[in-house]
Amino acid sequence: MEQTILRLLGHPDYTPSNVPQLIRLLELQPGQQQELQHHLKSMVQRGLIVRTKGNRFIVSSEADLIPGVIQITRGGRGFVQPDKPGIGEIGIPESATDTALHGDRVLVRIDVRPRGFLKKDSPQDQTGAVVRILERGRKQFVGTLNKGRQFLFVTPDDPRLPSAVHVPPPRDVGRQANIGDKVVVEILEWESRHVPPEGEIIEVLGSPDAEGVDMLSVIRHYDLNLHFPKNVLAEANAIAKSRPDNQPSADECRDRVDCRSHNVITIDPDDARDFDDAICLQRQGRDWRLWVHIADVSHYVKPGSPLDIEAKKRGNSTYLVDRVIPMLPEALSNELCSLKPGIDRLTKCVEFVLSDAGKVISSKFYPSVIHSKRRFTYKEAFAALQRPPQGEIEQMLHDANAMAQKIREHRFANGSLDLDFPENKIRLDETGKVIRIERIENDISHQLIEEYMLLANEAVAGRLMQLDIPAVYRVHESPKEKRLNDYREDVLSHRIQCGDLNHRPEVQKLLAKLGTLPIGDALKIGFLKSMMRARYAVEPLGHYGLAKKKYTHFTSPIRRYADLVVHRALFDKVPLQVSVAKEIAEHISLTEKNSSDAERDSKEVKLYAYLESQMNSKKPQPYSALVTDVRNFGFFVDVSDLGMSGLVPLSAIPDDFFTLDQSRGYLVGRHSRRIIKLGDRVTVQIYRIDRLKKQVDFSLTNRPVSTQASPPARSTQSAALHSTQPARSGPPARSNAPSRRFSEPVARPNQSHGKVGAPPAKAGRAPAKTNPAPARSGPPPERTSDRRGKAAPPPSKPGKAPQPGPPPESPSESAPPRKLRFYEKPPFRRRKKPTDT
Repeated sequence: MEQTILRLLGHPDYTPSNVPQLIRLLELQPGQQQELQHHLKSMVQRGLIVRTKGNRFIVSSEADLIPGVIQITRGGRGFVQPDKPGIGEIGIPESATDTALHGDRVLVRIDVRPRGFLKKDSPQDQTGAVVRILERGRKQFVGTLNKGRQFLFVTPDDPRLPSAVHVPPPRDVGRQANIGDKVVVEILEWESRHVPPEGEIIEVLGSPDAEGVDMLSVIRHYDLNLHFPKNVLAEANAIAKSRPDNQPSADECRDRVDCRSHNVITIDPDDARDFDDAICLQRQGRDWRLWVHIADVSHYVKPGSPLDIEAKKRGNSTYLVDRVIPMLPEALSNELCSLKPGIDRLTKCVEFVLSDAGKVISSKFYPSVIHSKRRFTYKEAFAALQRPPQGEIEQMLHDANAMAQKIREHRFANGSLDLDFPENKIRLDETGKVIRIERIENDISHQLIEEYMLLANEAVAGRLMQLDIPAVYRVHESPKEKRLNDYREDVLSHRIQCGDLNHRPEVQKLLAKLGTLPIGDALKIGFLKSMMRARYAVEPLGHYGLAKKKYTHFTSPIRRYADLVVHRALFDKVPLQVSVAKEIAEHISLTEKNSSDAERDSKEVKLYAYLESQMNSKKPQPYSALVTDVRNFGFFVDVSDLGMSGLVPLSAIPDDFFTLDQSRGYLVGRHSRRIIKLGDRVTVQIYRIDRLKKQVDFSLTNRPVSTQASPPARSTQSAALHSTQPARSGPPARSNAPSRRFSEPVARPNQSHGKVGAPPAKAGRAPAKTNPAPARSGPPPERTSDRRGKAAPPPSKPGKAPQPGPPPESPSESAPPRKLRFYEKPPFRRRKKPTDT
């Protein structure tokens, strides 16, 4: 009936009508009035239609109203992604967000201007205002309990939320709530943005300094489920117990291609426990045959089962700094589905025939059974590639590496972007405190696996499109023209030649040039911020960062529900309606973003505690930092050893007074004539931490940075643009890329497989270095906004010495002489003594 109602309301001759009139126009029976009212109410709640004066109904678009989901930045601005495809993102000023919270479904009225008011109408510049909250994305939040003069209030941890939620004294929450405790609050009512929202405390977490409360706050804030429902665990255990030897039965292997005699290997992080991909490469005549094996999760997780329902709800695994919250119970994720060495495992296989130059000649897809011959860690694989091969398995590893580098070269030649950024991993002690931060370096062992996974993802997407099967694709849309043009103007302002960035060759040329400049990393960050965030969709829109027209996620079904859906669509011929696929794509895009934010916050929480301990000890550690932006109130720096960004306020520089030279774009010290500009390397130490705003300030220091290194560590590194895979199950050893609107999360969790943007690596690359200092298990927690709402830059490149910048300028060269003001005295100059003659 809803489609019939929409057709009637969208007819050109339709005039707004009430319920009795609609019954007549729809030719319904009088007894169907209640059914009609039910549908009308549902459609109003979803924003499809609007009820106007006199209880008359019209289509939302007729009143320039668009339903969608709003994302709110830390600066207060909103961005609405409309439900209807083809409508661009709608910008919402802070004053027009009404009572919308981050993640709410809202109804937005678009600002419509008369034709000719602008030189060019562009959907990229659409703005609007929130007129109605259709559905709250979340109602429960974590914050700190405070007391005013007359009432209690909770200050949310998330700076995107209202500054205070008024609450009554907590009751029936299981423990006493003290002022300053972390609590979970549920918002009950918020009628106007001019008055604080009202809520109630539903859980008391405890003192923020108590052990474990910091991570529990993150888990509650992002509504992550630590435990599986009983029926889900019962199903997983029943599946595992039905195979006593932890292997598939002979009947399960009968109708599959038998690859158990092949030299199949896996390459994973040291502490990984779920191995969901394996490879084998063999020479056949003048060509090569490649097998990419992926764990057959769909064989055990059937559509509509409790396991499937829970996996869909979670969307993906979440990898916090100290724990893993898996998508599937460990009986499957770490055991029956994991491609362990020495035992039989069921897989879905993509078999390629490759030319000696690395070109795909043909591919085919089938279910198979394997018996992995060896499990390599990344350290072991890298070491094996640095020496002559010992045995046929290591010889295959060398051949696979050579082939992967050829495929990688073709990918960059076809337009893939060089967007390689470093990552760090936090290491914690038994009490959850930071002990060190390990720098993660991408190397050929990671690139080897990455290239074959990308190849399989692309081949599967092409096959789905060829068969015209509804499925879920991984898409990364082209940046908006306006953002690229703004970025180009910024690059040109630094006197760097830059062509039209709407043409991919010009983008590649610019990124290659930035890699040779001292300010290159800082400017490359700006390009990343101009890009869109990768997401899931039912339309195969292609992948901008990878320069692929066909792309999906196929290689990680243990930790991504999207891959499980693709396996079913291609191999199991499970019928999937387009509307259902769209719903799944939208849901898992949100769960992926939620997990990414939780992972980032978990790292920030640990780093803030570590830095606060430095401040309290009165012996803050010096760090090398890169200047990424210069303002009149200070300059922003990226501290790669911490994996975070921060502000150096001018007020934290006591020995000089700096002013901003707007024409040259740098800060000049009035007394020392020191110049601070974009791309400079400076030494900083922690100055101030604001946990509420999630901001860190640094100050300059002359103390030398420690160069002592702990034992080298090679670990996970995420790819900048190619996949979403959160990290491996098991100990918190994940290194995940910072969550950004423009970037795509990692494809192989807990491992540093080459960044999508990284050019082919050289075989003799040195192992990863380890920094002696704070630690973290994963990529640096990213500061997502500065004081003006600007997205925080990612850390600088690992393993590379900073490019030498231009020599310091003399005062006469760095700034023009100026006249003394009336209150200034001329500098004292010692007069020379006359020499004796």
